[in-house]
Amino acid sequence: MKTLYDVQQLLKQFGVYIYVGKRIYDIELMQIELKNFYDSRLIDQDTYMTAWHILRREHRIEESREEKL
Repeated sequence: MKTLYDVQQLLKQFGVYIYVGKRIYDIELMQIELKNFYDSRLIDQDTYMTAWHILRREHRIEESREEKL
């Protein structure tokens, strides 16, 4: 797992499709869902941490894009 798309595919395996309309909100909602999966023991710690780091990186990228506007 290396990209936001990979995290989306992970969520999709559990029937979760996220589209709010604004990318940063999508990422935040993915973080919430990912935490719920981990707390429910549906995913292991390695998967959770890898996906969490990807989402955190993408969130920072989106924040910097918004600051430039």
